[in-house]
Amino acid sequence: MNGAAGLPAVAAILTAAFLIGGSALTLIGSVGLIRLRSFSERLHAPTLGTTLGTAGVAIASIIYFSALESGLVLYQLVIVGFLLLTTPASLIILFRAALLRDQSESGREAPVQNGQQTGPQPDDRQAR
Repeated sequence: MNGAAGLPAVAAILTAAFLIGGSALTLIGSVGLIRLRSFSERLHAPTLGTTLGTAGVAIASIIYFSALESGLVLYQLVIVGFLLLTTPASLIILFRAALLRDQSESGREAPVQNGQQTGPQPDDRQAR
């Protein structure tokens, strides 16, 4: 065995609960990627599933290894911190790129943000 036989019952129950909960959230996000129709909906479900699901699995790992080693093990917080910073940022970048693509294909003008136009600029030759 790998030492799990010596794991206290409370730690084993908490580990199993967080592991099952994190896996379920990740599965729900993956199913949302397949089932949802629009691009923005498809971005939202996996982002939440990845963030919350990974957090649940990391908490389960923290509980398990902390109980086995009789001390607090927090290496997994680096992974969770990295995901909490990068997942929403990548969601925003992907959504803005899709928004600008849709606007350029439809010929609509891009929204103005902080006094500057964020999308494709109209060409001077087209205006003449």
